[in-house]
Amino acid sequence: MSKQLVLYLLLSLMPCLLVAQEVIVRDADTRRPMAFVTIYSPDLEVNTLTDENGKADLNAFRDAKTIQFSFVGYRSLSFSYEELEEMQFAVQMRESTVALSTVVVSASKWEQTTRDVPNKMTSIKPRDVQFQNPQTAADMLEVSGMVFIQKSQLGGGSPMIRGFATNRVLLTVDGVRMNTAIFRSGNVQNVISLDPFAIENTEVIFGPGSTIYGSDAIGGVMSFYTLTPTFSGTDAMKVEGSATLRYSSANQEKTAHADVNLGWKNFASVTSFTFSSFDDLMMGSHGPEELLRPTFAERIDGMDVISPNPNPRVQKPSGYDQFNIMQKFRYAAGANWEIDYAFHYSETTPYPRFDRLLRPGRDGTGLWSAEWDYGPQIWMMNNLNISNNEAHQLYDRVVLRLAYQHFEEGRIDRNFNSARRRKREEQVDAFSGNLDFEKRVNGSSSLFYGVEVLTNKVSSQGSDENIRTGVVEPASTRYPDGSIWNSYAAYASYQYRASEKVNLQLSGRYNQVFLRSEFDRTFFPFPFEEAEINAGAFTGSVGMVYNPDTRTQIGINGATGFRAPNIDDVGKVFDSSPGFVVVPNADLKPEYSTNVDLSIARTLGPYFKVDATAFFNRLTNALVRRDFQFNGQDSIIYDGEMSRVQAVQNAAFAEVYGLQLGVEAEFPSGISVSSRYNFQKGIEELDDETEAPLRHAPPSFGVTRVAYQKGPWRAEVYAMYNGEIAFENLAPDERGKEYMYAKDADGNPYSPAWWTLNVKAQFQVSEMFSINAGLENILDKRYRPYSSGIVAPGRNFILALRAKF
Repeated sequence: MSKQLVLYLLLSLMPCLLVAQEVIVRDADTRRPMAFVTIYSPDLEVNTLTDENGKADLNAFRDAKTIQFSFVGYRSLSFSYEELEEMQFAVQMRESTVALSTVVVSASKWEQTTRDVPNKMTSIKPRDVQFQNPQTAADMLEVSGMVFIQKSQLGGGSPMIRGFATNRVLLTVDGVRMNTAIFRSGNVQNVISLDPFAIENTEVIFGPGSTIYGSDAIGGVMSFYTLTPTFSGTDAMKVEGSATLRYSSANQEKTAHADVNLGWKNFASVTSFTFSSFDDLMMGSHGPEELLRPTFAERIDGMDVISPNPNPRVQKPSGYDQFNIMQKFRYAAGANWEIDYAFHYSETTPYPRFDRLLRPGRDGTGLWSAEWDYGPQIWMMNNLNISNNEAHQLYDRVVLRLAYQHFEEGRIDRNFNSARRRKREEQVDAFSGNLDFEKRVNGSSSLFYGVEVLTNKVSSQGSDENIRTGVVEPASTRYPDGSIWNSYAAYASYQYRASEKVNLQLSGRYNQVFLRSEFDRTFFPFPFEEAEINAGAFTGSVGMVYNPDTRTQIGINGATGFRAPNIDDVGKVFDSSPGFVVVPNADLKPEYSTNVDLSIARTLGPYFKVDATAFFNRLTNALVRRDFQFNGQDSIIYDGEMSRVQAVQNAAFAEVYGLQLGVEAEFPSGISVSSRYNFQKGIEELDDETEAPLRHAPPSFGVTRVAYQKGPWRAEVYAMYNGEIAFENLAPDERGKEYMYAKDADGNPYSPAWWTLNVKAQFQVSEMFSINAGLENILDKRYRPYSSGIVAPGRNFILALRAKF
């Protein structure tokens, strides 16, 4: 062979010999690619970053003895080039529980590290959700050990954050607010419409978030981020996905889930589907006998009868079914533009409102209700995002977010031995538009700003059915049909790094809210025909993060929040609670809160972290339910019962203060220990200007976990615990619900302290298959969480089979 031919062949093969060697970095638990991971070789002094597909070129690292991989909030890794070759250049990184700084989005709607954010925040990661196997998104929030969950029924879950709940805490999904114009002050269960399997990350902001998110963000903000479609990075299609089957014994849960990601170079799609069936819930064996369910109402041969419950631990009826669908598309339209579209749909069967089914009859015996169901509950969302990352004079990044949501909820109830079945159905069409900007002003300061437009239209229908004759007649509606609630806002947040140790943040927002309701006098002689509110609200915050050294982080934050009156406040039409009837009130103004946080976190060596946060929040001009008059009367006959008239009014103040404490330890042996403890105390002003405990301030609560992870095994033993609320510390509204509480030595209702012992385990059979098992409430304790209508599950065995491909 001639020298010329050999040279020609070598030159021809040279491009193959010099093909870039790529490494791919993934999250060890979700297997999703990790972008912007820093790769550094100290001996060669070269570095690079992974792209959005988790890939990086390692040609410059071929002679490296040490190659370090680091990312905020993750454990750093170090390999030689030869070790990476043996690993086939596939690196998996795992989150660190003791890191002071992690990446969050909710504080400004853009990615930041907690090192730069003065707000107290926590994240719930997918690995913890998969391991704990919560049945609903409400149960998923409870995994954090920092959010208290109240349940009026099995198909429920009302988050309480720092003494506030319902329409004083905000839910967002992929940046879109989920709160509607009919979120009420009573417990709400809209969070269960979200599918835990389709959620990629959850962030909770504690304290007011109104400067970024507007009305309702007084106690906190819960931000849910759903699965993001991932590109293949090549012209070829790449398929990834997972499937899960799960069973729980306490309510005979049967759940099936599947999701699949289809990715090309510039286009990707993810599809998710989940179906769950829940039977009646079984409570524990050991606890107060007054929590048992000895009888229940049923209809036999056209008559309502009180039947003995064959097993008083079974809470009949409480079961329901639910399914969720999600479809998302992602398109990279050039180097700097991206278009994302998401469709979400959730629907439940009707589910019994269990607390109302416990209420005794008028004479103190029997049962008040023969039927009381919520639902079907439906949530649908279309969400279109258009983003641009091209540096511009006005912004470096911008996102236009347009969303349409449709909500349906209903109430079906019938009194015992009554032929009249009442049906109330509500629908809300919610449109939102957000335009959010990020601009790095210079090397030490950044500006986040944007505008928001919201509109809610409420449809409300009512009918009464005679179950004996089948005749259906029109009836009063829960809300004025056709009511409108609109919000217009602009906000700005300025972040300034004063030094390497000090970061300052100043934010402000102006909101204008418009509400209109027209009242139908067909059924009730309302003293007015319409109600209009046109009110403005300004909120702001100022905070500082101080890092005196690499192991310590101190944050202080002052913030105001507000909640504008909504349709539920202004226009609720004769919604009753035992002994009371609530009527409309057209003369309402926004309520405001002022909050101060002081937090400190410190790592003690490489394996320990402690953190503590103290907070105080004062609510003024509070929208509360108080005694009222209807056409000059303070009591009226409603549904056959003399009921005291009440209405929502700006009539009080409320104060909440407390502590949030945490300890985390992570050892090289694979053992980790963590504990979260929350204490909050709340008071509110009553009609007579005296003070009383705040209803939504739960008892002290927390969780302590001891975990072990080694190779394919992960196991955890943990205890969950709640403090007592004695009778004298119960809110006045709660004292009247004796049928929901245990009895103290004097026969008064109170909420006892409780704790449970639990164990979970996971075994990774192969890269594709894993098995999860758990035993909750091992000691089979019988307890009802504070303010809840349904008793917690007894001993509960969980088995989940999961496959990834």
